[in-house]
Amino acid sequence: MPVVNADVAAVFNQIADLLEVQGANPFRIRAYRNAARNVSELGGSVAEMLSRGEDLDVLPGIGADLAGKITEIVASGTCQQLESLRKEVPPAITELLAIPRLGPKRVRALHHELGVQTLPELLKAARDGRISRVPGFGPKMEQQILEAAASRLAQERRFKLGVAAQVADALLAELTQVLGVGQVVAAGSLRRMRETVGDLDLLVTARRGSPVMERFAGSPDVGQVLSKGPTRASVVLRNGLQVDLRSVQPASFGSAWLYFTGSKAHNIALRRMAQDAGLKLNEYGLWRGGERIAGETEASVYRALGLAYIEPELREDRGEIEAARGHRLPKLVRLADLRGDLHVHTRESDGRDSLTAMAEAARSRGLRYLAITEHSKRLALARGLDAGRLARQIDQIDELNAGLHGITLLKGIEVDILEDGRLDLPDVVLERLDLVVGAVHEEFELPRERQTDRLLRAMDHRCFTILAHPTGRLIDERPACDIDLERVIRHARQRGCYLELNTQPARLDLTDLACRMARDEGVLVSIASDAHSTLELDHMRMGIGQARRGWLRAQEVLNARPLTALRALLDATMGRAARPRRAAVAAAPEPADAHAE
Repeated sequence: MPVVNADVAAVFNQIADLLEVQGANPFRIRAYRNAARNVSELGGSVAEMLSRGEDLDVLPGIGADLAGKITEIVASGTCQQLESLRKEVPPAITELLAIPRLGPKRVRALHHELGVQTLPELLKAARDGRISRVPGFGPKMEQQILEAAASRLAQERRFKLGVAAQVADALLAELTQVLGVGQVVAAGSLRRMRETVGDLDLLVTARRGSPVMERFAGSPDVGQVLSKGPTRASVVLRNGLQVDLRSVQPASFGSAWLYFTGSKAHNIALRRMAQDAGLKLNEYGLWRGGERIAGETEASVYRALGLAYIEPELREDRGEIEAARGHRLPKLVRLADLRGDLHVHTRESDGRDSLTAMAEAARSRGLRYLAITEHSKRLALARGLDAGRLARQIDQIDELNAGLHGITLLKGIEVDILEDGRLDLPDVVLERLDLVVGAVHEEFELPRERQTDRLLRAMDHRCFTILAHPTGRLIDERPACDIDLERVIRHARQRGCYLELNTQPARLDLTDLACRMARDEGVLVSIASDAHSTLELDHMRMGIGQARRGWLRAQEVLNARPLTALRALLDATMGRAARPRRAAVAAAPEPADAHAE
């Protein structure tokens, strides 16, 4: 479909919104607003004017610069100015513009005064009564914003990624066994590895007469059958999760998988590209007139549109299409790239397995090193270690390493960061460790400035290595601490320490957007399981999805490095030169990094 005047006006209004959020020159903003209004009210089509070779700068309020942008928009559906602004403004902040009473000026004020840039942060600021203290706001408006933000976030019940993945794995395994079924896959937000999932979308290819829909709808886990037909069924499981199953033809499998994976914004952008090329894209394929030119695989669709294949985790319309067009997509980190895990617990504190059991479980998963990081004494409920118990564990790890093969245990601690930013254990014992992982476990409600300063002071400690679960959030249970995350990330870069992506499904902290921010600032991220048992080492799968959503490559992940390279980085954070490795802690030779770019 051709670009119409309303599309051009929408782009100009988006540019004006983002410029206003940035606090740009008012005259510049007004020029885009006026251009949007003039184009939308124009009797004729700007696209048709261009096709006839007419000059657009004869239009009211349209000079040569805006005429050039209209030409860009008609050709591509967007323009370089808009795409540049989207990179400059935090990606989630545009969601705030959809909240009633929050125009660009107010969004800018909340971002500037309170650091608010996401819906959960907006809701927390309203609940804390901080919005009413910002000039231009008041108690009445704060209540209206609170209700609107809460309503928007509660529009649908969502399940944590770990829960949805377990359910999907079981259903896919069951469907694979049904007579006549070929391919069986998950789509939707689960495949994109979003931290929460609203419902499950499953796809199968099946021969005519296969009982796959009957088997699916008749599963013992189904609480209610919403619909059932020969190619589609929709059910609600007993746990409340809705699952939709679709059967598609092999020739359409790739386009259907692409369509039902989403996101909606990504799909709209692809359809626009297809329309601009005179094609039609839907779940049945990519069409030129009545001829299907692609659709058997996702890659065939992207290729026919002139794009490199885009990994599912990136499909959020956050610049991935432009990167694919320019062959600038990152080679995303994979689970196989991880060489070790830098945050696990044993039964010495609140874990459930021994040092030896954790080491063997990590080695069986292909890891080459494992950092033992018990809680420190402040966390009494977790049987945290005091200096004496930690010293004994250090000696125990040294002895155990002497007999281990194929894996090395690293000596660490998850030390509590106290309210004033001090660490919970004395330097004399911290200095004996390979790494120190700092974490906040209490006083989550400190004001933004105090909470941020608390973290910065802890990171400045000469033995500090990694900031664990930086925002302290528990999904659907506890909101993130109110911190200036951008300041924390930049301070980590200056200090030379690292941030953790905690892969516990209840945390997934850092968020995908924060991972991307760390990547852009050049701060390495540790993808850590925070495992309290051997089974929880498998949480790494969830974290890899979050890291990939954050555009992280292996070289931007701390624990994707071989042990020798890792030790040098750890030593640097602990304020000491790289040490020669002692025979007692030597592991088997590291294999060559086959994935290094």
